[in-house]
Amino acid sequence: MGQTASLAAEGARAAGSYGLDADSSAAGSYGLSDRSAVGSYGLSDRSAAESYGFSPDDQPVDGAAGTGDAELLVPGKTYKSSLPADGDVYYRLDLDDTSDAYVSVTAVPRAGATVTASDGIRVTVQDADSRNCSIESDLVRAGRSPRPLVVSGTREISPRRTACQDDGSYYVIVHRIAGTGGTPDDWDLELAPFLEPRLEKAVGTTPPGSPDQDSDSASPGGVTGAATPRSGGAGFGSAAPVEQGVWRADISPGQTLFYAVPVGWGQRLGATAELGSTIRGAYVGGALTMSLYNPARGPVADVGFGYSGGQKTVALRPVPPVDYANRYDSSDAVRGTRFAGSYYLVLHLSEQMGEEYGAGPFGVTLRVRVDGSAEAGPAYDGRFQPPGPFEVAAQGQGQGPGAGVAGGGDGGGGGAAGGDAVMTVVAVAGIGGGTVLLGVLGVWTVVARRRARGAV
Repeated sequence: MGQTASLAAEGARAAGSYGLDADSSAAGSYGLSDRSAVGSYGLSDRSAAESYGFSPDDQPVDGAAGTGDAELLVPGKTYKSSLPADGDVYYRLDLDDTSDAYVSVTAVPRAGATVTASDGIRVTVQDADSRNCSIESDLVRAGRSPRPLVVSGTREISPRRTACQDDGSYYVIVHRIAGTGGTPDDWDLELAPFLEPRLEKAVGTTPPGSPDQDSDSASPGGVTGAATPRSGGAGFGSAAPVEQGVWRADISPGQTLFYAVPVGWGQRLGATAELGSTIRGAYVGGALTMSLYNPARGPVADVGFGYSGGQKTVALRPVPPVDYANRYDSSDAVRGTRFAGSYYLVLHLSEQMGEEYGAGPFGVTLRVRVDGSAEAGPAYDGRFQPPGPFEVAAQGQGQGPGAGVAGGGDGGGGGAAGGDAVMTVVAVAGIGGGTVLLGVLGVWTVVARRRARGAV
């Protein structure tokens, strides 16, 4: 996502303290847990292969060994592929010279895989002349748990760039970053290409500014009340819809939960995750991670903590209100909040928790806050592909082409007719034949036009 990143960042991420905090000294303060007090210490029945729910609509695609045989990825569709332990895989995009393109790659280690902190993937987008449009990577890091790794590659049309501005063929290259000691087997991939149309009229390229890291204006700490049970989805396609409020779920070691939160233009999202207490035991680094992704499944921010048996809470670092010009900022967290739509909160509980604290499940509480009133967004000369994840409109602001919606023309779903203060959210997160969850919100119309998704 964004501009070309230094490959040296891969090593820095692996060596960093992700998932560790000031309590890491507790690892020496607590002896090994009393396993007889906990019971079974086998890992959860939910295997690593089940830690991600691939969409039943995924089309199979083979990664090629070079550009000559690279298969075409069509924006609006999703694909399932695989990544070998060594060697790169190539895919092709056919792009015009006006649209921004995003390709989100989710890599999932298979059941029984051993991963290290420095295992990961790198995604490169290149033009037909081998010029890099973007280079991004992600690593397993401190949790050493086979979780889904999500990396987004981009081709951006920008007055600040000279490369990758023409129409033609572009190539997505996925590379396995192999750490020392990991299992050398294939990983599964889900690829999701997106297309963002150009604006009807150019806007300024000066970003509003990075959020104040000490600001509590978007802190979910003030979100109180009884927690509503809400099981998370198993993947992006089956993410459970949530709004501002307090939500509770059970999570097992090695499991990943996906939630979708509608965020409009001018609004900002905040979230905290709390893992409940159990018996005191050995310290587990990177026990729980919480990640935020934008509607194109692009990484925005992530946080995590270690665990010694006492309840722990972590909050996302402040992100700015959604604004088109955020894409011109130097910070990944700011650039990621470049369009309105469904933002994804993703929770992962490390497999290592099962070795120290049993198969669970463990209770996790998610507090979500959406600050500000939704505003009219920029007018687009066309529609996003696919349109569903980006379709968010505020009451009274979706009446004209592209007014606060992702797409011009008829407004891409628009707002509800009349002046009602009550808007409707329709989220399709089906199981088998399809289940429609219908909730009422105070300021939203969100239409997630997804096919019925199979829950894993």
